Amino acid sequence: MTGPVPALDDRAAACAERLRAADSVLLASHIDADGLTSAAVAAAALERAGITFDVVFSKQLDTEEVASIAATDHGTVLFTDFGSGQLDIIAEHESAGDFTPVIADHHQPADADTEFHLNPLLFGLDGASELSGAGASYVLARALEPEDGDNRDLAALAIVGAVGDMQDGNDGLAGANAGIVEEGVAAGVVAEERDLALYGRQTRPLPKLLEYASEARIPGVSNDQAGSIRFLDGLDLDLKSGGEWRTWVDLSGEERRELVSALVKHAVSRGVPAHRIDSLVGTTYTLLDETEGTELRDVSEFSTLLNATARYERADVGLAVCLGDRGEALDRARTLLRNHRRNLSEGLQWVKNEGVTVEEHVQWFDAGTRIRETIVGIIAGMAVGVDGIDSRLPILAFAEKNDEELKVSSRGSHVLTRQGLDLSVVMREASRAVGGDGGGHDVAAGATIPRTEREAFVDEADRIVGEQLD
Repeated sequence: MTGPVPALDDRAAACAERLRAADSVLLASHIDADGLTSAAVAAAALERAGITFDVVFSKQLDTEEVASIAATDHGTVLFTDFGSGQLDIIAEHESAGDFTPVIADHHQPADADTEFHLNPLLFGLDGASELSGAGASYVLARALEPEDGDNRDLAALAIVGAVGDMQDGNDGLAGANAGIVEEGVAAGVVAEERDLALYGRQTRPLPKLLEYASEARIPGVSNDQAGSIRFLDGLDLDLKSGGEWRTWVDLSGEERRELVSALVKHAVSRGVPAHRIDSLVGTTYTLLDETEGTELRDVSEFSTLLNATARYERADVGLAVCLGDRGEALDRARTLLRNHRRNLSEGLQWVKNEGVTVEEHVQWFDAGTRIRETIVGIIAGMAVGVDGIDSRLPILAFAEKNDEELKVSSRGSHVLTRQGLDLSVVMREASRAVGGDGGGHDVAAGATIPRTEREAFVDEADRIVGEQLD
């Protein structure tokens, strides 16, 4: 990949050579949308390069998990979308001769190093906004291309991963991510355009598209089923076909422009702030090889589908979908997605009902067993800004992981990170202070702690956040 940082490509080339020299490779990856697409990009590249490999997934790469990986008969392990934050643990196994690690990650590195470490943060790129885990895997995939091959089609999955990792703003992906988009467009697998920036453009009937547009928060339309229908019925447009509401992608260009214009006028009349009105239209990405009207056609919907698989212990299903299974695996993923949406809705309602505990610098809730530990972070992010939850404070969310441990997920905002907040540091230092471990990004991070240490962890996290924002 010819990108803005030649040294990143050079490191990718070294990593690729190490993988080619391996007798076999164990591909280990994280379970969210970015982790699944990271694994899929790497798996496709390894297969095309003729490299023998197996795949494992993990919710969290800790001492026990790395030891389990070391116990396999693979001499080379490729870590994707994690590994950097656990480099101190991995380095111990490397020193012991258990395996040679190759890491394609974008999280904050631990205080250790290894030769084959591909991470944008090592080359002056922001791993939270300029290159995701799937993007790092894509850079590696381009270096793994056989002489007669071209892996640019894998840009589609890398973009799904970046968007799933919330690296896109209203103006789209930036940094090295933008270079991946350019390659995907050139390869004919991705279309980049300015369009309505609401979730569900491919699959949701128009009233549902507007009703569920909680990010826009337009009075009389958002979160208002009857209001969204009244709004649409008031337009001089034929928005039904065969008695059924059409979707956004069913509309012509002129119909889309008229609907957006009417929506903007309605928002202005209801006093919606200009910045929220501006966010109605943004940069969108369409996967051209996927069927129109399906959740795989739009990168945001694709990433949500993937989140609904591995977070329910079915990473194999998500990986199969990424690698092209449009039969049984896709059917199973859609079933998991329906369940995922129901769980998110119920979890968010629980947080709204129970509220949060507010400290001096953070706010938190403990869902216990009421919310799965694999989705509590998503719900924490959704909860920020709802009634009673202050968007000016980072939020910590606890859920039971097992009889001895709690999972902690934290979410902040880019406003807070610009003021000095770094949740990767907060999670790592506060968790290690109470006998756990953690890490992640400045705006979103996680940890695992002993269940008896919740209060001590909150106190330590509150202290660290206070120091960062002072």
